[in-house]
Amino acid sequence: MKRYVLSVLVENHSGVLSRVAGLFSRRGYNIDSLSVGQTEDLHISRMTIVVRGDEYILEQIKKQLDKLIDVIKVMELKSEHSIYRELVLIKVQAIPDQRLAITGVADIFRARIIDVASESLVIEMTGDEEKIAAFIGLLEPYGIREIVRTGLTALERGDKEIKQRKKYEEE
Repeated sequence: MKRYVLSVLVENHSGVLSRVAGLFSRRGYNIDSLSVGQTEDLHISRMTIVVRGDEYILEQIKKQLDKLIDVIKVMELKSEHSIYRELVLIKVQAIPDQRLAITGVADIFRARIIDVASESLVIEMTGDEEKIAAFIGLLEPYGIREIVRTGLTALERGDKEIKQRKKYEEE
């Protein structure tokens, strides 16, 4: 099954996320990743939704999303024309004699240590999924205590923008 990344502009009010998630669960589609945040317009939020399936499933998802009253615009973000990023926070076991090595790994990946405790460090990093996976792999021997990931967020490259338009206006 192929992975698809959708950028969905929605009205920014309560209940929208629940309606979108409900649409997926009612139809038996799984969401691999979902991130939501306010846009440059206070009344609009952008959802980045990652799903897996074939072209038929993708078209069904897009059509069903477009039917929701709170959805303004649905667009697929193809990897060759988009920037994908994720934020990860990792709490890693760090006894004093390991800290220099862990800090070195963090520096290589341009990660930041954002919290230091007597026996652990919390490290923040952004990047694509492959970079994050490689970073986690290098930290595993030290002992990962906790990981939290934001899920994928994406934006199309170049000058083209996904702007609020009337729902059925042509591209």
